[in-house]
Parts: sequence; structure tokens; C-alpha cells
Amino acid sequence: MQTEILTNVVYEHLRDSKEKIVVEQGGTRSGKTYNILLYIIFKYCTDNVGKTITICRKTFPALRGTVMRDFFDILKERDIYREEFHSKSTHEYHLNGNLVEFLSLDQSQKIRGRKRDFLFCNEANELTFEDWQQLIFRTTERVVIDFNPSDEFHWIYDRVLTREDAEFYQTSYLDNPFLSKTIVKEIERLKYIDENYWRVYGLGERGKSRSLIFNFSTIPNIPESAKLVGRGLDFGFTNDPTALVETYVEGDNMYVKELLYRTGLTNQDIGNELKRLQLDRRDEVWCDSAEPKSIEEIHRMGWNTKKTFKGEITIGIDIIRRYKLFATDDSINLIKELKNYKYIEDKNGQLTNKPIDAFNHTLDALRYSVVNRLTRPKYGKYFVK
Repeated sequence: MQTEILTNVVYEHLRDSKEKIVVEQGGTRSGKTYNILLYIIFKYCTDNVGKTITICRKTFPALRGTVMRDFFDILKERDIYREEFHSKSTHEYHLNGNLVEFLSLDQSQKIRGRKRDFLFCNEANELTFEDWQQLIFRTTERVVIDFNPSDEFHWIYDRVLTREDAEFYQTSYLDNPFLSKTIVKEIERLKYIDENYWRVYGLGERGKSRSLIFNFSTIPNIPESAKLVGRGLDFGFTNDPTALVETYVEGDNMYVKELLYRTGLTNQDIGNELKRLQLDRRDEVWCDSAEPKSIEEIHRMGWNTKKTFKGEITIGIDIIRRYKLFATDDSINLIKELKNYKYIEDKNGQLTNKPIDAFNHTLDALRYSVVNRLTRPKYGKYFVK
């Protein structure tokens, strides 16, 4: 397989390490996942034949939307993808006489039943220790894991890094020479937003526990018995994505599904996306009140876009926190934001009641979807208007 590739230090770690387990802890955009895939494709699958490589993540929607997509993008960008080698029904690809399989940890029968030579656990901090045990018991040669170090306490630190056959590396965006100046500038904004976020996502250092704004669980699908509250739309374009969610309630439970999360969308594009999603044009789409022109343009396309109530962010947060919150498994960006949306600390290290201005695109959309539709009585719960 002869093709020129541009790599960073993560690729070199894997190439040079002699240990069975390689742990890649890194901040955002450090290139860790991408370079691990480059190593698998252009080194391991070039030097070996007849091997089985497993690439896994906790849930299939997350697997499909991230590392699986990146793997096939790399093949296609270099014109080495072959349709006949790709089994889409089983999520397998035959590469240079080796089998690359994609598994999620919600496929328990496959995890417990298969052996492999090489294992790559993407975002390994999502896994339980039991997940890890089942995977490593059936891996004969090499294990590579990567993750963002957002958890102060985790089994990776206690159960993996303490092994004699494990090698640890830490990287950050500074180790990725291929980032644009715009992206670097966005990452470095974290310095002024929150010290802990800068430590974890900027520098790739182990995080410290903080109080999250929302506690939540994940769920495969919205229950059919739940009632639609509304949809919320947060506008973005260049660096910030346009985010669309829909929210349901049933009793004490609130269910949220991410419908759209993408940069570079014009108002016409947003209208087309609403059509693609086959939404009922009569249903309300609550939008950021600071964008009246965009709201009106999409409304003229036939969609029931409305200006959301202009009030304190804490009002919407208060409404949401009165429910037990669930996000659907396929809401990848929503889940990421829920895991990282926290209160700002003051100069004395005390939490304020003001949230950080980051990890909030789907969550702003969530607020818009409920703040106009759920009204607070004098006492007790909120109810759908």
C-alpha cells in the first residue's frame, strides 16, 4: 500500500512502542484518533496479513458518526477504498488481507464471542471496566485506547496505567501541526472561559471534578407515550454549528433528541434540512430571538418558526432541571455538551450560578424548545401549555 501520509507524534508513539497497551490521553483536536487510524491502515495492515482488528466505541451511533466515518474518509481521500471489500451489513472491511471490524458495546453478543489481534477503543472513558475486561480478554497482540481526560477519577488511571505492559502518552492541539489558525484560536479561547476546560480540552491534562449543570441518562428512543413539547433551533454558521433538537415530556421525565448539528448552513439550507427531516410544517420551531431576520426568512419558506422568550438563561435551566433528563443514544453532540456544560467558578474557586459560554449549542436549542411551552404554576411542577 504505497501512499504518502502526514502524521503527528501519536502515530510515532504506536510505531515505536513495544508494550501491549498504548494509552493516548489528549485534548481536543490533538489528532489522536485520526493518527491511530493512520497507523492501523498504513502500518499495521501493511506489515501484517490475516489479522483481525476491532475498532469500538460505547454506542453504535457514536461509533458510526466518528471513528467509523473517519476510517472510511481516510480510505476514500487517498483513493484506496474498494466497495467490494466493504460489508456494510456487518460493518466490516477487508484491508490488505486483514479484517477490520467495527463494534459498539451495545452489541454484547459480539463482544463476548470474538477474538482479535488488535483492539482500538475510541473514547475509552465511555466504557465500563467490565466492558474493558471483556474486550482485553479476547485480544492477543495490541490494545490502543484514546480519550479526553475529563474525569478526575476513572478505571483507566487505576486499572490500566498501573499495569507493567501499559505505556501512557499525553498530547494536545500543540502536537497537531495541521490545524488551521482559526481552529487554534477557538481552542485557545478556552483559557478565558474555564480553567478546567482549558486543562482538559486545551492541554489534554487530567480534569478536576466540577458540578455539572445537568444530570442525565441516555435512552435508545423517545417513548411513544411521551408528549411533544416543541423544537428548538440555535443559529450558527462558521465556527458555531446550527443546532436543532426536539423535546418531549411524560410525567417527571424529559426526553431530548438531536435532529441537526452542523456548521456552514444558510437559512435556505436550514429550511431544506427541516424538509429532509419530514417535520410537520405546522409544528412550532422556537428560535433565538436575537436572529429576527433568519426567523422571518425560514418562516417565509413555510415553516412555523417563532421568536423565543427573551429572558435569563437560568430560567430555561431551571425548567429543565425540574425533570429527569434523558438524551437519545444517537444524540452525539447533545450528549457531549451535557457532559461538559458547567457553572463558572469565581476567583475563589466557588461555583457561580452563571453557565460557561461553551458546549451550549444543542442546550440553547433545548432551552428555546421548553421556555415558551412549559409554564410554571405558583407551586409545583411545570406543565405543557
